Amino acid sequence: MNSKRLFLFVSLLLVATAIVFAGGQREAAPAAPTAPTDEFDWRRYAGTTVVFNFPNHVHYNAMMEAGVIQEFEELTGITVEVDRMQYLNMHDSQVLEMSRAQGDYDLISMVVMWKAEYALGGMIQPLQPFFDNPALAVPGYDFDDLVPGYVEVTGIAGGDYIYRDGPGAELFGVPFGAETSFLVYRTDIFDEYNIPVPQTYDELTEAARRVYEEVPGVYGLTMRAASGHHATHAWLLHASPFGARVFDDNWEPVVNSPEAIEAIEFMKTMLEYGPPGMVGFTQDEEFAAFLQGDAAIYLDASVFAGPAKNPRVSTVYDRIGFGLHPSARTPLSQTGGFGIAIPANSRNPEAAFLLMQFLTMKETEEKIIRAGGAPFRMSSLNNPALQAEYPEFVVLAEQLKVANPDWRPIIPEWGEINNMLGIAINQALTGDKTPQQAMDDVMGPIRQVMVRAGYLSR
Repeated sequence: MNSKRLFLFVSLLLVATAIVFAGGQREAAPAAPTAPTDEFDWRRYAGTTVVFNFPNHVHYNAMMEAGVIQEFEELTGITVEVDRMQYLNMHDSQVLEMSRAQGDYDLISMVVMWKAEYALGGMIQPLQPFFDNPALAVPGYDFDDLVPGYVEVTGIAGGDYIYRDGPGAELFGVPFGAETSFLVYRTDIFDEYNIPVPQTYDELTEAARRVYEEVPGVYGLTMRAASGHHATHAWLLHASPFGARVFDDNWEPVVNSPEAIEAIEFMKTMLEYGPPGMVGFTQDEEFAAFLQGDAAIYLDASVFAGPAKNPRVSTVYDRIGFGLHPSARTPLSQTGGFGIAIPANSRNPEAAFLLMQFLTMKETEEKIIRAGGAPFRMSSLNNPALQAEYPEFVVLAEQLKVANPDWRPIIPEWGEINNMLGIAINQALTGDKTPQQAMDDVMGPIRQVMVRAGYLSR
């Protein structure tokens, strides 16, 4: 229906900015402290100031709304100075601070894409020594309750596999704002038009087509696709279930494989059924299209659950359902989001570790969840009382069983490769190149990066 292309109201002012998941196990978990909680000295570092750098992001905004920073300050006597910024500006600011002999940041939030760069570059501290110190490790913290896949993707680095668990790997961060992917859909539309909740990509395509053709004023799937990071993220979201990879087991790029091209072709089809201008969508516009009722289907980061159910930002908060990430060749979902880490040059690493633990304790997590944040502990996801209040937890607990810990290769060179891929994918989506041509053309530049970095000989 061409009339649908005449109007799309996108209200970014109502969207809580978010950006950017799970599977696998750690090789060794920190030992659980056994001392009674009431014997722990929370005020050991009273009078200290800790500087915490984190993003303007749904989870961290919920942290601030929940008032847990103020609770920590009252409990410990430690002052927390917050430095909140757009996440795309955080990397350069953090690297600048961590390159100094002594930096201003004591605790940082890092996108999983930066984890290996920071860890292998000696910019963040291994956490095992902190957890092994009974004067610092909070009794009853229950490290093993943290979602194992989130721990791996946000905090494990080094060793044989560089960015995954395995021989020689260490713990450098803990999940805080981590996420997987799942499906969100309009229950009123799916019920009225008798559209089944998609379980496969074929069914997802059919659902998007039917909404576009049959539902007045509403489009199918909302999707990010802007050139650079957002296009790469969107492609990876679908490439994994289709069986596509960035590299083979020998670090040779394989982004022009039939499976990789198939994922781009799916994205091009979604552009036909999606809101106008979607080829330029970042995550903000992707969110807004669903929240304002312009799109009936969302498939991306699970952090979206908070805004989707929030009547202050969502016009459809009372008409949404949740489903598993559809399967193509295999049932896989994404891993990503944010973790928190302590810079190697922190002025107050011990006090920062107390803050890290306090923010990720069970009691604190529930307060953040109720303010719209994302769960990161298995006990919360499997809690029947919370499941009744947050039905998406049932889906998330099931989704995490098949979330892909190797969703993207988080090597230190990923930032450069990520941008290359994002430009190429966007060219394929805009029609500047065919999908095959776009991915063939980027193979050489990606391989040059890998040769230069020493992964390939020539």
